[in-house]
Amino acid sequence: MENFFLFVLMCIFLIILPGPDTAVVTKNTLINQRIGGLKTSLGIICALLCHTFAAVLGLSAIIVKSALLFSIIKYAGAVYLIYLGAKILWSLVKKDGTNIPVDIKRPNENKSCFKQGFFTDLLNPKVALFFLSFFPQFVERGNDTFLPFLIMGLTFTVLSALWLVIFVYFINVVNDLMRKPRAKHVIEGITGTIIIGFGIKLALEKAD
Repeated sequence: MENFFLFVLMCIFLIILPGPDTAVVTKNTLINQRIGGLKTSLGIICALLCHTFAAVLGLSAIIVKSALLFSIIKYAGAVYLIYLGAKILWSLVKKDGTNIPVDIKRPNENKSCFKQGFFTDLLNPKVALFFLSFFPQFVERGNDTFLPFLIMGLTFTVLSALWLVIFVYFINVVNDLMRKPRAKHVIEGITGTIIIGFGIKLALEKAD
């Protein structure tokens, strides 16, 4: 494996760029506080591990090369993101209509946070495409890719975990400072709209 330090540096820049994972973590931290954000992050990390082992075993290459499989996963991910975003907006409409305070949460509301994080990342074929296009640049031509891909995948996952934990705590602090229900209401609405936007963007994207 070549230029590991450069690989880590590039991973950091790529990880902090906003994407569907960030939007879902933000949404669940705002609605379910720190525990919701951490559960969502754990789901994302588990999905990244699945992508890592898929890349190591060559499954990602099969998905990327198969237009049908790529499209199925892509549209499933897009539909899921649009569903999550629409669910947020609909819940806000219901709260407006019934005058339920934004801070009141149903007992089982944060149980799906892990699942949301997991499926948001797992059903994004762009992650598999990223692994297969990015990782080989740091492997010497002709060398076996099993161990380098495994190291890079685990490194990317650990860095993602560190960033997500920091991000969750930051959002939670900001959320605590914004006590007004109306402000939280607006932020949740914006986040839901952004998630729908990511879903539409994913549906319109094509494999490179």
